Amino acid sequence: MKAIYLLSLVMLLGGCNNGLEDINEFMERHKNIPVPQIDPLPQLKPHEVFEYNANGFRDPFSNDLEEQDDSESNETSSFAETGKGPDLTRRKEFLESYPLDSLLMVGTYEQEGNYWGLVVDPDGTIHRVSVGHYLGHNHGVVSEIYENEIKIIEWLNDGLGAWREREAAMALKEE
Repeated sequence: MKAIYLLSLVMLLGGCNNGLEDINEFMERHKNIPVPQIDPLPQLKPHEVFEYNANGFRDPFSNDLEEQDDSESNETSSFAETGKGPDLTRRKEFLESYPLDSLLMVGTYEQEGNYWGLVVDPDGTIHRVSVGHYLGHNHGVVSEIYENEIKIIEWLNDGLGAWREREAAMALKEE
């Protein structure tokens, strides 16, 4: 039995020959091959300059609203009157991290004369809200709570620095 182990050990060590001749031959062959030239970089075309010379026209990059139509300002829309805007310095509440359309009203309850709304977030957690709580991405504040509906007032930025109020509602989810 020892002879078999000794014979297999000798054969195994015989296979560990330190012959690097083939690798050295390969390296010598490839050292003598010339390196191809790299193509030069393409020439850049000069940029054509365009000058905006529309005197008398409104500057498309300005934020002024001087040329608003009177009919547009008298028109009734889904927005209420332009206000000063939401309080951007207050600490955000948890439900403001979700869009309003991802929150679901699942019920209400009355405690000591106050209605509380039950709202489920996308993770399935139930939160209770009352008048004055904030929710949704648009600085929405709960204005009224009914048995089957929560009314919300949202603040929307018109992109020109003005804020507008919009009414929204969250209806009770029927199962």
